[in-house]
Amino acid sequence: MKMPSFKLGHLTVNLPIIQGGMGIGVSLSNLASAVANEGGIGIISGAQIGFREKNFKSNNDEANINALVKEIRNAKKLSPNGIIGVNVLMATNNYADMIKTAVKEKVDLIISGAGLPKDLPELVKGSNTKIAPIVSSKRSIDTIIKLWKKRYDKLPDMVIVEGGKAGGHLGFKAEDLINKTFPSIYQITKEVVESVRKIEEQFNAKIPVISAGGIFSGKDILEAFNAGADGVQMATRFVATNECDAHENFKLAYVNANEDNIDIIKSPVGMPGRAIVNEFTESVKNAREKITSCYRCLKQCNPATTPYCITDALIRSVTGDSKNGLIFAGSNAYKVNSIKSVHEIVEEIKKEYFIALSNK
Repeated sequence: MKMPSFKLGHLTVNLPIIQGGMGIGVSLSNLASAVANEGGIGIISGAQIGFREKNFKSNNDEANINALVKEIRNAKKLSPNGIIGVNVLMATNNYADMIKTAVKEKVDLIISGAGLPKDLPELVKGSNTKIAPIVSSKRSIDTIIKLWKKRYDKLPDMVIVEGGKAGGHLGFKAEDLINKTFPSIYQITKEVVESVRKIEEQFNAKIPVISAGGIFSGKDILEAFNAGADGVQMATRFVATNECDAHENFKLAYVNANEDNIDIIKSPVGMPGRAIVNEFTESVKNAREKITSCYRCLKQCNPATTPYCITDALIRSVTGDSKNGLIFAGSNAYKVNSIKSVHEIVEEIKKEYFIALSNK
Protein backbone atom coordinates (compact mmCIF):
# COMPACT_ATOMS: atom_id res chain seq x y z
CA MET A 1 0.00 0.00 0.00
CA LYS A 2 1.06 3.56 -0.70
CA MET A 3 0.27 6.82 1.01
CA PRO A 4 -1.79 9.24 -1.11
CA SER A 5 0.16 11.31 -3.62
CA PHE A 6 -0.64 14.84 -4.76
CA LYS A 7 0.05 16.98 -7.80
CA LEU A 8 2.12 20.15 -7.74
CA GLY A 9 1.45 21.54 -11.18
CA HIS A 10 2.96 19.03 -13.61
CA LEU A 11 4.88 17.29 -10.81
CA THR A 12 3.61 14.26 -8.88
CA VAL A 13 4.62 14.11 -5.22
CA ASN A 14 4.53 10.38 -4.50
CA LEU A 15 5.27 10.73 -0.79
CA PRO A 16 2.96 13.49 0.57
CA ILE A 17 5.71 14.92 2.78
CA ILE A 18 7.65 18.13 2.35
CA GLN A 19 10.81 18.29 4.45
CA GLY A 20 10.71 21.71 6.08
CA GLY A 21 13.51 24.17 5.44
CA MET A 22 15.74 24.61 8.48
CA GLY A 23 18.45 27.22 8.76
CA ILE A 24 21.18 27.98 9.30
CA GLY A 25 22.68 24.97 7.56
CA VAL A 26 20.42 22.28 9.02
CA SER A 27 18.68 21.38 5.76
CA LEU A 28 21.04 21.70 2.83
CA SER A 29 21.57 19.46 -0.20
CA ASN A 30 22.33 16.27 1.72
CA LEU A 31 19.06 16.17 3.67
CA ALA A 32 16.94 17.63 0.87
CA SER A 33 18.14 15.08 -1.68
CA ALA A 34 17.61 12.17 0.73
CA VAL A 35 13.95 13.13 1.27
CA ALA A 36 13.49 13.77 -2.45
CA ASN A 37 14.84 10.29 -3.19
CA GLU A 38 12.12 8.86 -0.95
CA GLY A 39 9.46 10.53 -3.14
CA GLY A 40 8.85 13.61 -1.00
CA ILE A 41 9.94 17.20 -1.58
CA GLY A 42 13.39 18.08 -0.26
CA ILE A 43 13.88 21.69 0.83
CA ILE A 44 17.15 23.60 1.09
CA SER A 45 17.06 26.48 3.57
CA GLY A 46 18.43 29.67 2.04
CA ALA A 47 18.89 31.35 5.43
CA GLN A 48 22.52 32.53 5.64
CA ILE A 49 23.42 29.48 3.56
CA GLY A 50 26.89 30.84 2.77
CA PHE A 51 28.21 30.53 6.34
CA ARG A 52 31.01 28.21 5.19
CA GLU A 53 32.15 30.53 2.39
CA LYS A 54 35.43 32.43 2.91
CA ASN A 55 33.82 35.80 2.15
CA PHE A 56 30.78 35.25 4.37
CA LYS A 57 31.59 38.21 6.62
CA SER A 58 33.15 40.49 4.02
CA ASN A 59 30.51 39.98 1.31
CA ASN A 60 27.53 38.24 2.87
CA ASP A 61 25.21 38.54 -0.13
CA GLU A 62 27.73 37.09 -2.58
CA ALA A 63 28.61 34.26 -0.20
CA ASN A 64 24.95 33.29 0.17
CA ILE A 65 24.34 33.39 -3.58
CA ASN A 66 27.39 31.22 -4.32
CA ALA A 67 26.49 28.71 -1.62
CA LEU A 68 22.88 28.50 -2.80
CA VAL A 69 24.03 27.63 -6.31
CA LYS A 70 26.37 24.93 -4.95
CA GLU A 71 23.70 23.37 -2.74
CA ILE A 72 21.02 23.33 -5.45
CA ARG A 73 23.38 21.73 -7.94
CA ASN A 74 24.56 19.15 -5.43
CA ALA A 75 20.98 18.27 -4.44
CA LYS A 76 20.09 17.74 -8.10
CA LYS A 77 23.18 15.59 -8.55
CA LEU A 78 22.28 13.46 -5.52
CA SER A 79 18.60 13.27 -6.50
CA PRO A 80 18.39 13.67 -10.30
CA ASN A 81 14.75 12.60 -10.42
CA GLY A 82 13.61 14.11 -7.12
CA ILE A 83 11.71 17.30 -6.38
CA ILE A 84 13.97 19.96 -4.88
CA GLY A 85 12.89 23.29 -3.44
CA VAL A 86 14.30 26.26 -1.56
CA ASN A 87 12.90 28.10 1.46
CA VAL A 88 13.66 31.84 1.43
CA LEU A 89 12.57 34.11 4.27
CA MET A 90 10.77 37.33 3.38
CA ALA A 91 12.55 38.98 6.33
CA THR A 92 15.98 38.75 4.70
CA ASN A 93 17.60 41.70 2.94
CA ASN A 94 18.83 39.58 0.01
CA TYR A 95 15.39 38.03 -0.57
CA ALA A 96 14.94 39.01 -4.23
CA ASP A 97 18.46 37.99 -5.28
CA MET A 98 18.12 34.61 -3.58
CA ILE A 99 14.80 33.95 -5.31
CA LYS A 100 16.20 34.95 -8.70
CA THR A 101 19.22 32.69 -8.17
CA ALA A 102 17.02 29.72 -7.25
CA VAL A 103 14.89 30.32 -10.35
CA LYS A 104 17.99 30.55 -12.54
CA GLU A 105 19.11 27.19 -11.15
CA LYS A 106 15.66 25.81 -12.05
CA VAL A 107 14.53 24.63 -8.65
CA ASP A 108 11.12 22.99 -8.65
CA LEU A 109 9.66 24.99 -5.78
CA ILE A 110 10.18 28.11 -3.70
CA ILE A 111 8.58 28.32 -0.26
CA SER A 112 8.42 31.73 1.38
CA GLY A 113 7.32 32.89 4.82
CA ALA A 114 8.33 35.26 7.65
CA GLY A 115 6.08 37.91 6.12
CA LEU A 116 3.67 38.12 3.20
CA PRO A 117 5.60 37.42 -0.03
CA LYS A 118 3.77 40.11 -2.00
CA ASP A 119 6.15 40.23 -4.97
CA LEU A 120 7.07 36.54 -5.25
CA PRO A 121 5.13 35.97 -8.51
CA GLU A 122 7.11 38.73 -10.22
CA LEU A 123 10.42 37.15 -9.15
CA VAL A 124 9.61 33.78 -10.75
CA LYS A 125 7.87 35.16 -13.84
CA GLY A 126 8.58 33.19 -17.01
CA SER A 127 9.92 30.14 -15.18
CA ASN A 128 8.53 26.71 -14.30
CA THR A 129 9.40 27.17 -10.63
CA LYS A 130 6.36 26.71 -8.39
CA ILE A 131 5.68 29.07 -5.49
CA ALA A 132 4.12 28.43 -2.09
CA PRO A 133 3.52 31.00 0.66
CA ILE A 134 3.56 29.99 4.32
CA VAL A 135 0.52 31.25 6.22
CA SER A 136 -0.83 30.85 9.74
CA SER A 137 -4.44 31.85 9.13
CA LYS A 138 -7.27 31.99 6.62
CA ARG A 139 -6.96 35.76 6.63
CA SER A 140 -3.35 35.60 5.44
CA ILE A 141 -4.02 33.30 2.50
CA ASP A 142 -7.08 35.32 1.48
CA THR A 143 -4.89 38.44 1.44
CA ILE A 144 -2.15 36.79 -0.62
CA ILE A 145 -4.55 35.31 -3.16
CA LYS A 146 -6.38 38.59 -3.62
CA LEU A 147 -3.12 40.50 -4.01
CA TRP A 148 -1.43 38.04 -6.36
CA LYS A 149 -4.48 37.70 -8.55
CA LYS A 150 -4.92 41.46 -8.85
CA ARG A 151 -1.26 42.35 -9.42
CA TYR A 152 0.01 39.36 -11.37
CA ASP A 153 -3.03 37.28 -12.37
CA LYS A 154 -1.32 34.48 -10.45
CA LEU A 155 -2.50 31.98 -7.84
CA PRO A 156 -0.26 30.09 -5.41
CA ASP A 157 0.87 26.73 -6.75
CA MET A 158 0.62 25.40 -3.20
CA VAL A 159 -0.18 26.75 0.27
CA ILE A 160 1.63 25.75 3.47
CA VAL A 161 -0.36 26.26 6.66
CA GLU A 162 1.95 26.49 9.67
CA GLY A 163 0.58 26.07 13.18
CA GLY A 164 1.88 27.15 16.56
CA LYS A 165 3.78 23.95 17.36
CA ALA A 166 6.46 24.53 14.71
CA GLY A 167 10.09 25.26 15.45
CA GLY A 168 11.87 28.51 14.73
CA HIS A 169 10.05 31.78 14.17
CA LEU A 170 6.28 31.62 14.58
CA GLY A 171 3.42 33.71 13.26
CA PHE A 172 1.51 33.87 16.52
CA LYS A 173 1.49 36.14 19.55
CA ALA A 174 4.03 35.19 22.22
CA GLU A 175 1.41 35.06 24.97
CA ASP A 176 -0.73 32.64 22.95
CA LEU A 177 2.26 30.40 22.36
CA ILE A 178 3.31 30.48 26.02
CA ASN A 179 -0.24 29.88 27.27
CA LYS A 180 -0.96 27.39 24.46
CA THR A 181 -4.10 29.25 23.45
CA PHE A 182 -3.38 29.17 19.72
CA PRO A 183 -5.68 27.09 17.45
CA SER A 184 -4.63 23.59 16.41
CA ILE A 185 -3.00 23.10 13.05
CA TYR A 186 -5.96 20.94 12.04
CA GLN A 187 -8.44 23.72 12.81
CA ILE A 188 -6.42 26.27 10.82
CA THR A 189 -6.03 23.75 7.99
CA LYS A 190 -9.79 23.26 7.75
CA GLU A 191 -10.35 27.01 7.53
CA VAL A 192 -7.67 27.52 4.88
CA VAL A 193 -8.82 24.50 2.87
CA GLU A 194 -12.38 25.83 2.81
CA SER A 195 -11.16 29.17 1.48
CA VAL A 196 -8.75 27.66 -1.07
CA ARG A 197 -11.33 25.21 -2.45
CA LYS A 198 -13.61 28.14 -3.29
CA ILE A 199 -10.76 29.76 -5.21
CA GLU A 200 -10.04 26.51 -7.03
CA GLU A 201 -13.65 26.26 -8.12
CA GLN A 202 -13.79 29.91 -9.16
CA PHE A 203 -10.65 29.76 -11.31
CA ASN A 204 -10.66 26.06 -12.28
CA ALA A 205 -7.34 25.50 -10.53
CA LYS A 206 -5.76 22.99 -8.17
CA ILE A 207 -3.87 24.34 -5.15
CA PRO A 208 -2.56 21.71 -2.70
CA VAL A 209 -2.86 22.70 0.94
CA ILE A 210 -0.09 21.46 3.22
CA SER A 211 -0.29 21.19 7.03
CA ALA A 212 2.85 22.09 8.98
CA GLY A 213 3.90 22.71 12.57
CA GLY A 214 3.74 19.86 15.06
CA ILE A 215 3.22 17.17 12.40
CA PHE A 216 5.44 14.38 13.70
CA SER A 217 3.88 10.95 13.15
CA GLY A 218 1.94 9.02 10.55
CA LYS A 219 -1.09 9.42 12.80
CA ASP A 220 -0.65 13.21 12.61
CA ILE A 221 -0.55 12.96 8.82
CA LEU A 222 -3.84 11.07 8.78
CA GLU A 223 -5.39 13.74 10.97
CA ALA A 224 -4.13 16.41 8.58
CA PHE A 225 -5.72 14.53 5.68
CA ASN A 226 -8.98 14.35 7.62
CA ALA A 227 -8.80 18.15 7.99
CA GLY A 228 -8.60 18.42 4.21
CA ALA A 229 -4.85 18.74 3.66
CA ASP A 230 -3.22 17.27 0.56
CA GLY A 231 0.09 16.69 2.31
CA VAL A 232 2.22 17.72 5.27
CA GLN A 233 5.47 19.51 5.97
CA MET A 234 7.78 17.91 8.55
CA ALA A 235 11.06 19.33 9.80
CA THR A 236 11.78 18.21 13.38
CA ARG A 237 11.44 14.52 12.52
CA PHE A 238 14.26 14.77 9.95
CA VAL A 239 16.86 16.50 12.13
CA ALA A 240 18.23 13.42 13.91
CA THR A 241 19.06 11.63 10.66
CA ASN A 242 22.37 10.54 9.21
CA GLU A 243 21.75 12.75 6.18
CA CYS A 244 20.88 15.95 8.07
CA ASP A 245 23.49 18.60 7.30
CA ALA A 246 23.91 19.74 10.92
CA HIS A 247 26.72 18.63 13.28
CA GLU A 248 26.09 15.48 15.30
CA ASN A 249 25.95 17.55 18.51
CA PHE A 250 22.99 19.46 17.06
CA LYS A 251 21.20 16.18 16.36
CA LEU A 252 21.99 14.87 19.84
CA ALA A 253 20.44 18.00 21.35
CA TYR A 254 17.15 16.76 19.88
CA VAL A 255 17.74 13.20 21.03
CA ASN A 256 18.48 14.37 24.58
CA ALA A 257 15.71 16.98 24.78
CA ASN A 258 12.73 16.55 27.05
CA GLU A 259 9.34 18.21 26.85
CA ASP A 260 10.16 20.70 29.61
CA ASN A 261 13.22 22.19 27.96
CA ILE A 262 11.59 23.14 24.66
CA ASP A 263 10.35 26.67 25.13
CA ILE A 264 9.34 29.95 23.52
CA ILE A 265 12.13 32.51 23.19
CA LYS A 266 12.21 36.07 21.91
CA SER A 267 14.16 36.41 18.69
CA PRO A 268 16.32 39.48 17.95
CA VAL A 269 13.86 40.31 15.15
CA GLY A 270 11.10 40.70 17.73
CA MET A 271 9.23 37.53 16.82
CA PRO A 272 8.63 34.64 19.18
CA GLY A 273 10.38 31.40 18.35
CA ARG A 274 10.57 27.86 19.70
CA ALA A 275 13.94 26.47 20.70
CA ILE A 276 15.67 23.99 22.99
CA VAL A 277 16.61 25.67 26.27
CA ASN A 278 20.37 25.62 26.90
CA GLU A 279 23.12 27.75 28.42
CA PHE A 280 22.85 30.25 25.58
CA THR A 281 19.09 30.86 25.81
CA GLU A 282 19.42 31.35 29.57
CA SER A 283 22.37 33.73 29.25
CA VAL A 284 20.61 36.13 26.85
CA LYS A 285 17.40 36.41 28.85
CA ASN A 286 18.68 39.32 30.91
CA ALA A 287 22.00 40.22 29.32
CA ARG A 288 23.01 41.48 25.90
CA GLU A 289 25.62 39.56 23.92
CA LYS A 290 28.38 41.74 22.48
CA ILE A 291 28.06 42.12 18.71
CA THR A 292 31.36 42.83 16.96
CA SER A 293 30.12 42.82 13.36
CA CYS A 294 26.80 42.81 11.50
CA TYR A 295 25.89 40.69 8.48
CA ARG A 296 22.90 42.95 7.68
CA CYS A 297 20.93 39.82 6.91
CA LEU A 298 17.52 40.68 8.42
CA LYS A 299 15.37 43.69 7.64
CA GLN A 300 14.09 44.15 11.21
CA CYS A 301 17.35 43.61 13.09
CA ASN A 302 19.12 46.59 14.66
CA PRO A 303 22.67 45.69 15.80
CA ALA A 304 22.65 48.60 18.26
CA THR A 305 19.76 47.16 20.26
CA THR A 306 19.47 43.47 19.42
CA PRO A 307 20.20 41.15 22.40
CA TYR A 308 22.37 38.87 20.26
CA CYS A 309 23.32 38.10 16.66
CA ILE A 310 20.97 35.38 15.52
CA THR A 311 23.30 34.41 12.66
CA ASP A 312 26.25 33.78 14.97
CA ALA A 313 24.03 31.96 17.48
CA LEU A 314 22.63 29.61 14.82
CA ILE A 315 26.04 28.99 13.25
CA ARG A 316 27.52 28.01 16.61
CA SER A 317 24.85 25.37 17.15
CA VAL A 318 24.84 23.90 13.64
CA THR A 319 28.64 23.57 13.70
CA GLY A 320 28.66 21.69 17.00
CA ASP A 321 28.50 24.12 19.93
CA SER A 322 25.13 22.95 21.22
CA LYS A 323 25.57 24.68 24.59
CA ASN A 324 26.36 28.18 23.35
CA GLY A 325 24.25 28.28 20.20
CA LEU A 326 20.59 28.69 19.34
CA ILE A 327 18.81 25.42 18.53
CA PHE A 328 15.40 25.95 17.01
CA ALA A 329 13.09 22.94 17.39
CA GLY A 330 9.46 21.99 17.04
CA SER A 331 7.33 21.21 20.08
CA ASN A 332 7.67 17.46 19.45
CA ALA A 333 11.47 17.38 19.37
CA TYR A 334 11.46 15.51 22.69
CA LYS A 335 9.92 12.53 20.87
CA VAL A 336 13.14 12.06 18.89
CA ASN A 337 15.13 9.31 20.62
CA SER A 338 17.90 8.26 18.23
CA ILE A 339 19.72 9.11 15.02
CA LYS A 340 18.51 7.11 12.02
CA SER A 341 18.58 7.29 8.23
CA VAL A 342 15.98 9.27 6.30
CA HIS A 343 14.78 6.00 4.75
CA GLU A 344 14.22 4.48 8.20
CA ILE A 345 12.28 7.57 9.32
CA VAL A 346 10.08 7.50 6.21
CA GLU A 347 9.36 3.78 6.67
CA GLU A 348 8.42 4.43 10.32
CA ILE A 349 6.08 7.24 9.28
CA LYS A 350 4.40 5.03 6.68
CA LYS A 351 3.93 2.27 9.25
CA GLU A 352 2.44 4.73 11.74
CA TYR A 353 0.11 6.07 9.08
CA PHE A 354 -1.28 2.69 8.05
CA ILE A 355 -1.71 1.58 11.67
CA ALA A 356 -3.70 4.78 12.33
CA LEU A 357 -5.70 4.21 9.15
CA SER A 358 -6.59 0.65 10.16
CA ASN A 359 -7.76 1.87 13.57
CA LYS A 360 -10.22 4.40 12.15
